[in-house]
Amino acid sequence: MQAPFLIFLGDTALRGTDKTGAGLVEWRPADCLAQYRLPGCAVDLGRPDMSPAEARAAGARTMVVGVVNVGGIFPDHWVQSVIAALEAGLDVAAGLHQRLIDIPAIAEAAARTGRDVHDIRQPTRAFAPGNGEPRSGKRLLTVGVDCVVGKKYTALAIARDMRARGLDADFRATGQTGLMIAGRGVVIDAVIADFISGAAEWLSPAADPDHWDIIEGQGALGHPSYAGVTLGLIHGSQPDALVLCHEPVRTHLLGLNQAIPPLDRCIAANEAAARLTNPAARVVAIALNTGAMSAAEADAARDRIAAETGLPCADPIRHGAAALVDAALRAPVPVRA
Repeated sequence: MQAPFLIFLGDTALRGTDKTGAGLVEWRPADCLAQYRLPGCAVDLGRPDMSPAEARAAGARTMVVGVVNVGGIFPDHWVQSVIAALEAGLDVAAGLHQRLIDIPAIAEAAARTGRDVHDIRQPTRAFAPGNGEPRSGKRLLTVGVDCVVGKKYTALAIARDMRARGLDADFRATGQTGLMIAGRGVVIDAVIADFISGAAEWLSPAADPDHWDIIEGQGALGHPSYAGVTLGLIHGSQPDALVLCHEPVRTHLLGLNQAIPPLDRCIAANEAAARLTNPAARVVAIALNTGAMSAAEADAARDRIAAETGLPCADPIRHGAAALVDAALRAPVPVRA
């Protein structure tokens, strides 16, 4: 993906569907030149509105599809917007399950214009099954009480705080947005189930004893739709520390009429799963997503949840990630082979 980017938002109207675009604006702001919105779009990332031709004239190189939907399917009425971007001289990148290059009209336009279509959710290599063998280095994995609660932002903030302290730390992307931000990773939910744990082992290999891999979590063990990908990622990551991510105002699991599980149950489930490959694994802190709350509400939720769980608690964006990093550094890490 060549920067700068034009972020395509389509006509999306649902909160949270713009997470790819929002993530790029948050973590690669200098590369996000403009946004491209269709009539009816209710999302605004705070970038200038431009057409593909206007963005290319202003220096944009790639149009990034900045929205996702359940199932990762590209709507038919958005196809012409991609063709317009290709004809304007832009490459196009997307992280959907459906490959844009498999849409005949887009494939024809890409061939005709000589532009690239990057379907980054598709793995570009094969993986072996995980083996669970101990490996050197330290690993932290973000996990969630639900989907879309801030696992990526938390991992990025923790890695940034560690590096600011002079620690040897890398962010390891496991989703399409994280990969676009970091430039490398594995979109773990596109890996065949038998090889998810092996892909996670490849992503966070043996390292120097003081090196930290901060691994972006996916899904949630308590979500019936996405627990499978979470379990494979937990086993392959072999985390020493887990940070549980939670949105205090959310009452039901994403897309389902089921209540959010209690935090103590989520903590116990994630620790039990992680201890299959790392008997010392433990949840060390709670990361909050308080974007829908006032500052006073966020502070009250932080204090209440810290008292309930006995764990350090903070919103890594609003409060900073220092408390979460401190908790990880205090956690005992076993000596590994």
